[in-house]
Amino acid sequence: MKELLLIGFISFLFWLWRNSMLSRELAFKISKKACRDLDVQLLDDTVSLSKLKLCRNERGSMSLCRLYTFEFTQTGEARYIGKIYLKGLVVMDVILDIHNDF
Repeated sequence: MKELLLIGFISFLFWLWRNSMLSRELAFKISKKACRDLDVQLLDDTVSLSKLKLCRNERGSMSLCRLYTFEFTQTGEARYIGKIYLKGLVVMDVILDIHNDF
């Protein structure tokens, strides 16, 4: 019985790790595309997980909701924050806070 619980726990950890890597890769691709579409530069070529919580998806089952943030620049001088909201592996929202400093 202990072996079965251990195998289940290890399987859960593997699923969580794999799901986290897939969502991070998705967030990175979306951030790159958003920056390219708005003609701004993605800084540091990375996204970071800012928030993780349980939420309900459209079917009513539990899912992991994640908020990823990244930094970008318009001119190379100022850094701005972008956000990507994921529910499971579905992109819910992409926000780029662009401030014109003219």
